[in-house]
Amino acid sequence: MWRRGGYIKGFFDRFGFIRVPERNSVKVKRIWLQAVSVGELLAIRPILESFATDPTIEVVLTTTTSTGMKIALQKYSGMAITIGIFPLDFWLFSRSAWSHIQPDTVILTESELWPEHLHQARRRRVPVILINARLSDRSYKIYKTVPFLSRILFRQIDKLLASSQHDYDRFLDIGVESPKIRAFGNIKCDIHVEPLLSKDKIRNLMREFGFQTENEETRTPFIILGASTWPGEEEALLATLKTALKNGINCRLVIVPRHPERRKEIQTVLEGNKLSFHFRSDTRIAQSNTMIYVGDTIGELRSFIQASDIVFVGRSLPPHREGQTPIEAAAYGKPILTGKGMRSFHDISQSLIACGGALEVESALNLKEEILRLLQSETERREMAEAALQWHSCNQGATMKTIDEVMNLMHCIDVNR
Repeated sequence: MWRRGGYIKGFFDRFGFIRVPERNSVKVKRIWLQAVSVGELLAIRPILESFATDPTIEVVLTTTTSTGMKIALQKYSGMAITIGIFPLDFWLFSRSAWSHIQPDTVILTESELWPEHLHQARRRRVPVILINARLSDRSYKIYKTVPFLSRILFRQIDKLLASSQHDYDRFLDIGVESPKIRAFGNIKCDIHVEPLLSKDKIRNLMREFGFQTENEETRTPFIILGASTWPGEEEALLATLKTALKNGINCRLVIVPRHPERRKEIQTVLEGNKLSFHFRSDTRIAQSNTMIYVGDTIGELRSFIQASDIVFVGRSLPPHREGQTPIEAAAYGKPILTGKGMRSFHDISQSLIACGGALEVESALNLKEEILRLLQSETERREMAEAALQWHSCNQGATMKTIDEVMNLMHCIDVNR
């Protein structure tokens, strides 16, 4: 967090001093929506767009990280009356933030349960909705081991909209009351997908990567993309590229690290090899014959996915266990590979594997073997791409159900408060 400047941006917000304008009317209902990750912020766009069309609703949007703050300001400045950093979950700071914001409803996303935040909601009789709710393996074990903890936290949640049937069953198992829970599916499957890049734009992107050379006009190289990579995974992808080139396969590598500030670490890895590389944060356009392009910028992963032939989803090879989202790669119809560590996206990854849109690998060596095999099988790449697209199409609709549930609760506030 310090390395990303997270404690500088929104510094006073963290201590509860969030600037919020006065309400224009007593009839306007205020929602405090908290989203932590970039993925969550992108996923809530349709929800914010829906609220923005209702003159009786205004939104205060908070996030936790500097990256999240940057994305929120870029995309949602016109949809929220205030965008800020979520306060530290200590009673004095939380109470101060609540006094400034004075929400009528609180919306939390996925697994973010802040005890003092929930306590303040309870004291003020403000309803709390947990949307796209999920329960990781680790949290599930904790709540099963310490059942009173789950009772204390979840009794303060008024509605819990589970992101999958698997999570729905887990919430029931740890003692959450059945009437509170609904299984609507994952709103990230409804994430807005920009229009496909034209062939000309993809060619331009390839030129920016330095992958389009005079000697390769008739055959564009295969592009392997490492999406949201974590430490150790760049080495695995680099080894894959080197073996592919040694076997005569015309291919290149694009790495998009989950945290761009890891540049020095990644550069050290790449400098130990003879392959040319370029960092996008230096200049957008690399020299011709570049073999490895590092997209150490924010908000461009979707474009890079479209230019790729195979996508590896990061934070999934050992020792990593949580995974990153494969949804965007599926939405653009790309063959997907993940490690076994996808527990934050368990249902999504398993259903993609089951339908043939993704492959699961056990190790860096296994990743190399599977990528090399796919690079030499156009038929399997095409079948995986079609399966991924079909999976994405069949798993949409959770967002509208979520919006309807929130609006129903807002109407109840008018009656009961």
